[in-house]
Amino acid sequence: MNTLKLYGADWCPDCRRAKAYLKESNIDFEFVDVDLDESATRLVEKINKGKRIIPTIDLNGKTYTNPSNTTLADALGINDAGVVQLFGADWCPDCRRAKSYLADNNVNFQFIDVDEHDWATAKVEEINKGKRIIPTVLIDGNPYTNPGNNTLKELLSIDVKKEHKVYDTIIIGGGAAGLTTSIYAQRDRFDSLILEKKTIGGNAFLTQKIENYPGFTNISGPDLMDKMEEQALTYGATIKTGIDVTSIEKKDGKFYVKSTHDTFIGRSVVASTGSTYRKLGIEGEEELIGSGVHFCATCDGAFYRDREVVVIGGGNSALEEGIFLSSFVKKVKIVHRSEGFTASPTYVEKLSDIDTIETFMNKTSVAFVADDKGNFKGLKVKDNKTGKEELITGDGSFIFIGLIPNTTLFKDVIELNERGFIVTKGLAETSLKGIYAAGDCREGAIAQVAAATGEGVLASYGIKDYLKK
Repeated sequence: MNTLKLYGADWCPDCRRAKAYLKESNIDFEFVDVDLDESATRLVEKINKGKRIIPTIDLNGKTYTNPSNTTLADALGINDAGVVQLFGADWCPDCRRAKSYLADNNVNFQFIDVDEHDWATAKVEEINKGKRIIPTVLIDGNPYTNPGNNTLKELLSIDVKKEHKVYDTIIIGGGAAGLTTSIYAQRDRFDSLILEKKTIGGNAFLTQKIENYPGFTNISGPDLMDKMEEQALTYGATIKTGIDVTSIEKKDGKFYVKSTHDTFIGRSVVASTGSTYRKLGIEGEEELIGSGVHFCATCDGAFYRDREVVVIGGGNSALEEGIFLSSFVKKVKIVHRSEGFTASPTYVEKLSDIDTIETFMNKTSVAFVADDKGNFKGLKVKDNKTGKEELITGDGSFIFIGLIPNTTLFKDVIELNERGFIVTKGLAETSLKGIYAAGDCREGAIAQVAAATGEGVLASYGIKDYLKK
């Protein structure tokens, strides 16, 4: 039978995204939690050449590492018209004809080679009452034996041009800023569409504990983002995840937002694409990313339970995540390039009360070091006063040295500053009328959830003013 295993963990945002997409598409799959199954962890490392990358998906023996929703759709044959599976063989002329027709018309389909899988041959014989007739095509489980191109055209509505809905606003990015913009827009009776490349919640979703969001003394990032998503949906927002926007064009007063497989039309656009973690750019970093070098303690910290980790950085994020890691790892070694931390006093004061945290101040990171087997060994640093180098050993490391705005998409569309942040004025307006910006991608933004929600409110008022005019 068709088998799909998803190796992941409940705390992993991309695992949650992939699981949700498979469930929405009515795809049967087995979820294997790597936190509960050590053999699964070893298998994931073997598949990914030593790297612990999740989700890792095994589909009939073929593996996919952290596949996007688009990749899953291609592999599993997920379409608006239904899930398409084509049982056949490479030597079969009609199979090649059907495959070519589907591919030429941008129909996703899963090709299952009956020569490679005995269960596939048995399935074909069962459908065709003992006869081995290929191609046999299943559309949402309904079988069609050697369908011609006209039959496929009719069954999949290939010749029907999609009627695109025009949204009042299209919000690119589903973090706190984007969700808040949608909530306010919907309350003002403006129809909003949120397009998110990965999972709803953005960087806030990756934060284990939030202690400075008004109304909550202590709440996890995932819980807070889930509440915001639920509120947006309650007010009628449309949310699509796994959508990688490739271009934006303004034409005849409307914005055409194009992704890999579709085009969305809106009367206005909000850029709330957030930011990604900055790298150190030192020797050994690229080779060890995902296999000893990480950027998210909530995502990858569980791999280092009862082990030693190195944390690089001296701001709020570094100390916050270091404190979080100290609750379950054996030792946290915090390395900072200056003599004093730039984090708020609240975080600095907490360090003295935690025995499992050790600090290395005024040290410049030089290189990540691996052992003879390619496994992470430690971080080589240089003392800024003496120039002496030393190796700070550990089983893994986490980098928290700032953020880079996710604004490449807008490079030739709206004005960006020299660091790539979106330039705004007034009610979150950008240099192109009808496009607004909110959150960490905006110049002058404060990388805090509360600030992001405020910017979402500002952008919603900009949209309202623009659309009414």
